[in-house]
Amino acid sequence: MIIGGVYSFNNGKPVIESKYGRELEEVEQAIASVKASVHKSKVSHEKTMPGRMLHKPGSLNKAFKEEFESRDWAKCKIPCDYPANYYAGGYKPASLSKGAFREIDFVRNRVGVEVQFGKYAFMVYNVCAKMTIFHKMDIIDVGIEIVPLKEFADEMSTGVSYFEQFVWDLEHRGVADIDIPVLIMGVTKE
Repeated sequence: MIIGGVYSFNNGKPVIESKYGRELEEVEQAIASVKASVHKSKVSHEKTMPGRMLHKPGSLNKAFKEEFESRDWAKCKIPCDYPANYYAGGYKPASLSKGAFREIDFVRNRVGVEVQFGKYAFMVYNVCAKMTIFHKMDIIDVGIEIVPLKEFADEMSTGVSYFEQFVWDLEHRGVADIDIPVLIMGVTKE
């Protein structure tokens, strides 16, 4: 795959280039190693594109996982211990979620990476909530979010979000004092 778009959220690009150059190089190598054409294996059953061959997000995610793991990047999972003291009116839940957790796709040397070929809400959550949580928990200092460009998302099932939409929203949202530096990379087929 190729990187066709780059957006620096909260100075993500200069911070990552200056402090995490080696990690950035490995992310770029991992992206270049994924061959999108291999993952165009889903036959659409959607009304708007019946019979059309589409790229399969799950298959792409698996390919990215293999590439990152081969470079010693690892998933990071943190447990969620939900507090019970916020229930109102004497309400007592039957049980609290045991084994609940949050995870980030890949972490190495305080750089967190998320690969997102899914719905729009997950992109926003990754950058504006999850990466902030992992930073507050002293696991990452910066983040990289890998998302499809619109031309690539158009070759997936309907509802997959894309770089251009995500950047527009981040630009109009602005940066909050809790946001960490994040580099958004828009990718497309080679």
